[in-house]
Amino acid sequence: MESLVKFVQDEFVAKKDFPEFGAGDTITVYYEIREGEKVRTQFFRGVVIQRRGSGSTETFTIRKMSGTIGVERIFPVNLPALQKIEVNKRGKVRRARIFYFRDLTGKKARIKEKRHY
Repeated sequence: MESLVKFVQDEFVAKKDFPEFGAGDTITVYYEIREGEKVRTQFFRGVVIQRRGSGSTETFTIRKMSGTIGVERIFPVNLPALQKIEVNKRGKVRRARIFYFRDLTGKKARIKEKRHY
């Protein structure tokens, strides 16, 4: 039964081509917001805390600082309102889920950038 569900999800859920990103990366997510008849694009820029799930149920969590308050948002990868994802910086972290990042402030909250050779 599980393989049947997986097959249907893989076949009928539209895949979008987003760049590869993971925990520690700083990304910008552009998504549509519908307000009545109007549609506008808004972006959310922050550090990826985690990616979880697989297939059509995969989600990722982004954290940004809005003033002195931390704001986190969870996006499904297959959200129809997602327009594009830009990777601004690639972060070098040792874990797949960097929940410890929530407690860091100031200079300790910086993530080293991956070196590209």
